[in-house]
Amino acid sequence: MSQVLTKKSQSAPAKTGASSTKMIYYFGQTKTEGKGDQKQLLGGKGANLADMTSIGLPVPPGFTITTEVCDLYYKHKQKLPPGLMEEVRKNVAFLEKESGKKFGDSQAPLLVSVRSGAAASMPGMMNTILNLGLNDEAVVGMANATKNERFAYDSYRRLINMFGDVVSGVDHEHFEVAFDKIKKKYNAKTDNDVPLEGMIQLCDEYKKVYQKHYGKPFPQDPLEQLEASIEAVFKSWMQPRAVKYRQVENIQGLLGTAVNCQSMVFGNMGDDCGTGVAFTRNPSTGENKFYGEFLVNAQGEDVVAGIRTPLPVAEMPKWNKAIHKRLLEIKDLLEKHYKDVQDIEFTIERGVLFMLQTRNGKRTGAAAVKIACDMVKEGLIDEKTAVKRIPAGDLTQLLLPSFTPAAKATAKKEGKLLTTGLPASPGAAFGKLAFTAEEAVERTHAGEKVLLVRKETNPEDIDGMHLAAGILTSTGGMTSHAAVVARGWGRCCVAGAGEIHIDEKGRKIKVGGKTYTHNDVLSIDGSTGEVMVGEIATQTPKLSGDFSTVMGWADKYRTMKVRTNADTPADAKRA
Repeated sequence: MSQVLTKKSQSAPAKTGASSTKMIYYFGQTKTEGKGDQKQLLGGKGANLADMTSIGLPVPPGFTITTEVCDLYYKHKQKLPPGLMEEVRKNVAFLEKESGKKFGDSQAPLLVSVRSGAAASMPGMMNTILNLGLNDEAVVGMANATKNERFAYDSYRRLINMFGDVVSGVDHEHFEVAFDKIKKKYNAKTDNDVPLEGMIQLCDEYKKVYQKHYGKPFPQDPLEQLEASIEAVFKSWMQPRAVKYRQVENIQGLLGTAVNCQSMVFGNMGDDCGTGVAFTRNPSTGENKFYGEFLVNAQGEDVVAGIRTPLPVAEMPKWNKAIHKRLLEIKDLLEKHYKDVQDIEFTIERGVLFMLQTRNGKRTGAAAVKIACDMVKEGLIDEKTAVKRIPAGDLTQLLLPSFTPAAKATAKKEGKLLTTGLPASPGAAFGKLAFTAEEAVERTHAGEKVLLVRKETNPEDIDGMHLAAGILTSTGGMTSHAAVVARGWGRCCVAGAGEIHIDEKGRKIKVGGKTYTHNDVLSIDGSTGEVMVGEIATQTPKLSGDFSTVMGWADKYRTMKVRTNADTPADAKRA
């Protein structure tokens, strides 16, 4: 459990030369200190925020605390290095000047997000805190400034929940119990149905939950909140899920994570606001088509965490044509600049678009091959770069099974199609139902094939996701945590199958009036989103023409002759 300590106790003893290192890089319209090629120092997110600001994209201003500071934090026995908070305060003052807002102000409060960002992308594995800077005074100032009281208190309750969970170790479930009581009191089906007075009560209830389970009141000093949040992000670098992800992805040799403090823009101020996640090309198939999802009147975590099932970005013109057109322009600009597929996060505040992040998009093996070939044809990259873009492990994904058309047609004829969710990560998988990551690990080790079935996955489920034959979720979209991680690993995944009702404790699901337990086998098709009863026969795929093209380029540029070690004629032929 991370504790909020005084500034004196949280700083390590001064060491000669420690303060001579530049610890913070600012980005904004007034000045941008970082560059796009400084990923090892600023992390991927920090370097890209500086880069996007430099090329004129609408990026909310902020600052990045370097990966070197994370390294110093661990060298100083998990204490923030001397001089850091002084530098943070200077950069906060600069941010206040640029934004015209003040930290903790009762008139025009400045709020920031605090996010991790290592040199290698680790989606969802480390900590994030949003709406930081709100307190009992600032929430009134925010309500007055925005003329939207409900929005202000909704933002405040989100901060208390997230800060409590991420920084102070108060389990999210305790906050959920309090929220369910308020929803019941006001007969509200969804979060957005809770009226203003319910939100004000909820903030009070959340503060009581925080004090009960943490033993101290929720901190009212924004700089105290910020200091504790910075430390929480550094701590998350070594939390089990992050360590496990680095092992699985073979990420080595990094100093640590950077911390990005960025002024907040809001997608949850009303129906002219929204938030989304998108890829400049389809990360499952590689098709050169803008691909993503958005939610109206929501914050970014609602999309990524899979809490609400979003709308496809193709439907955005019905809501706001101009924003959709601008996103398509930015898509082209980013691909020309980075010469690779980008995974972007954006927010619309009162009809104005802001870019919050861009990073190279995780994709399936099939998509990697198609994208590489298409980008050579488009003149964005050369053949040698195309070959380097495709990790050897991705090519094995091209051998992922699919269901045989005949077996699938028979299953449908026999009424075995239960429901259709979103095709989040391609392939075909079947197995008995496992309802927690721990159960999936245990049963897989015991020799069973299992599908991990969850309402939505979270980063703690990483072990179970890695070992399960496939992943099935009832909420969340194509850009949720489950979908992004599954695609990166070539794991079959169907997300947002909303007709499935999951009873984790009872180890059963209900769909279409029928019940299936941990002993039943289901089959999922990650290419179509279909969920079927029983084990459906599979087949190995035929390789595409793009695959042959890539192999031809690999032959053309390789410097090593290949020999095989085979025990049988069949092995030799396969090799």
